[in-house]
Amino acid sequence: MNDVERKRRFDALARQYADDLFRFGVWLCGDHTLANDLVQETFLRAWKALDSLKDAKAAKSWLITILRREYARTFERKVPPITDIDNVVVAEELELTPDDRTERDLLRKAMLELDEKYREPLILQTVMGLSIAEIATQLELTESAVMTRAFRAREKLKDRLQPAAREGNIHELT
Repeated sequence: MNDVERKRRFDALARQYADDLFRFGVWLCGDHTLANDLVQETFLRAWKALDSLKDAKAAKSWLITILRREYARTFERKVPPITDIDNVVVAEELELTPDDRTERDLLRKAMLELDEKYREPLILQTVMGLSIAEIATQLELTESAVMTRAFRAREKLKDRLQPAAREGNIHELT
């Protein structure tokens, strides 16, 4: 593959999957800045290893694997963040009503409180849109184990959110 084809292939991957990778990064670490860094590192490693990607259909899973490994590496080189309070810009969420933000925040909090073995398959399926087979490959599990964990994750979420639904704070999950 020549340099022009390589750049074109990489640009297409970056355009197609950047938003999905960022969304998964935020769910994984809970921090927008770190998620941005993870996506950048993911693309840097992907660029270096682009020739190893033989099947374009596996690109999303390949990139998610790189991002998951990058996230794991952050714990190896973790440095406490220092933030200059004068430079902090608080983003406004004008597109969501207060009820929508509350519902979203309750659901996100409940998902993040799940054990990792349940949380990760659920997020990969609902947020990233991966199939059961892709999740099984990602997590090195059988497809039936992924289906079981995703089902149990939903059941645990329903149990946690039912009291909130009865109090009128969140719509019931269907």
